[in-house]
Amino acid sequence: MQQDEMTKLIAADLGIAELPMEEQQALIAQFGEIALKAASIAVFDKLAEDKREEFAKLAEAGDAPALQTFLTREVPGHEDIARIAVAEEVKRFKEFRAA
Repeated sequence: MQQDEMTKLIAADLGIAELPMEEQQALIAQFGEIALKAASIAVFDKLAEDKREEFAKLAEAGDAPALQTFLTREVPGHEDIARIAVAEEVKRFKEFRAA
């Protein structure tokens, strides 16, 4: 899928398809950062206290495969937790836009 197509799909999902493309891209970028933080926090909150430092080190190192292995071991269902957190952010974004 090309980036323009993805942008259109995301813009439609966020309810910003009527905005100029430049504004859509800026909002999508901002939303992406917020959604990533929300997903990370949701997963982090499920970690045992004694595992949080290890998570932070892996995240800081940028070792995606090691981080994935760690999360799979320490936070079963972490993908679903992240997905739900992102869906909540989409909902909040839409409510904010509607207000």
